[in-house]
Amino acid sequence: MIFDPSLATLAIFCKVVDNYGDIGICWRLARQLHGEHGIAVTLWVDNLHSFQRICPAVDVGADAQQVAGVTVRHWCNQDGVFSPLDVADIVIEFFACDIPPAYIAAMAQCTPRPVWLNLEGLSAEQWVEGCHTLPSPHPRLPLTKHFFFPGFTASTGGLLRESALDGQRRQFQSDPVEVAAFLAQLGVTPAEIAALKVSLFCYPDAPVAALFDTWQAGAAALVCLVPEGVAAAAVEKFLGMPAVAGAARTLGALTVRVLPFVAQPDYDRLLWVCDLNFVRGEDSFVRAQWAGKPFIWHIYAQDDNLHHVKLRAFLQRYNAGVDSLDAFSLCWNGALDYTSDADAEEAQASWALQWPALRADLAHLARRALDWQAEMLANGDLAGNLLRFAASLRLAARQSEAKSGTMPG
Repeated sequence: MIFDPSLATLAIFCKVVDNYGDIGICWRLARQLHGEHGIAVTLWVDNLHSFQRICPAVDVGADAQQVAGVTVRHWCNQDGVFSPLDVADIVIEFFACDIPPAYIAAMAQCTPRPVWLNLEGLSAEQWVEGCHTLPSPHPRLPLTKHFFFPGFTASTGGLLRESALDGQRRQFQSDPVEVAAFLAQLGVTPAEIAALKVSLFCYPDAPVAALFDTWQAGAAALVCLVPEGVAAAAVEKFLGMPAVAGAARTLGALTVRVLPFVAQPDYDRLLWVCDLNFVRGEDSFVRAQWAGKPFIWHIYAQDDNLHHVKLRAFLQRYNAGVDSLDAFSLCWNGALDYTSDADAEEAQASWALQWPALRADLAHLARRALDWQAEMLANGDLAGNLLRFAASLRLAARQSEAKSGTMPG
């Protein structure tokens, strides 16, 4: 349902920096805005190849196409000629990307002018609450952009979540036949289904090889399910063969199985069926939280180790006193404070101690995951909160117009 009939169209501009995270977030948001709220959405994206990996229906050669009711435009460059008729009622630039100057100029000619939002990256840091919804007037044009931050409290925009997601998860997880059929279509054997199942999605610098060594030497069977192309060097070394979809090998207690890169709905199901999920960036990080399962976050690296600050801020909110989660997460992200190179080497070799501690806490972490889910549900969902804010801005513009006798800006 549209919150304000005058806000019926929306454009999202997405530049892909993280291979799948950026487009993953924008595609989920676009689908939800169209499917649940009836918004006519145009998604401008510069990398259709990454988009196709998570949505096979995308035609990488098309300049414009319809996918799941959303208009997808290939954003080739900053050129182009735009008129006010080309401008959406709500314009979202994802993570401060620079939208075409001619589009901005056309925005300034619209009556009423569009709601312009900068959808920022997710962070648990305290300062986010103070910056959420702040205005940023354009230096030359009669336009004002507002910052919109996803987050983990009621003072932020919340997390991206479809209204039917929790019901779908519960239905799927409660049906062992459906779960087994899903895993079987990925090549997972009955013996592997019965083992501890871990999904692995991380950046190339994760210490995967050291963790594989620990799992291999373990006492209990563990199956690591890794999408094709992820941690390729460590996976190929373990397999002794190219890490292509379908490849698998068992050494000691560890089986590593390479999965095909799946579309977003199937990735959700993968998170739902695993006992522990390693996720990365923002999109899979959020989906892991809605999966209601224990997870380890590999955060996207930033200059001056700013990502470590963000990681610690999240752990402080989330972990509920589980020391093993803190220690494992910090080591996985290279975020421990080392006084010497020897200390760093010792920490990286400590998986044999850290993994058993985390493994012993998985039941506790599973309960915490469900409690956290309930806390996040109370904050509302990102798409709905965004539309409410846009409607409030449009209403304020109308009220200002009525008082001053001028058109809203």
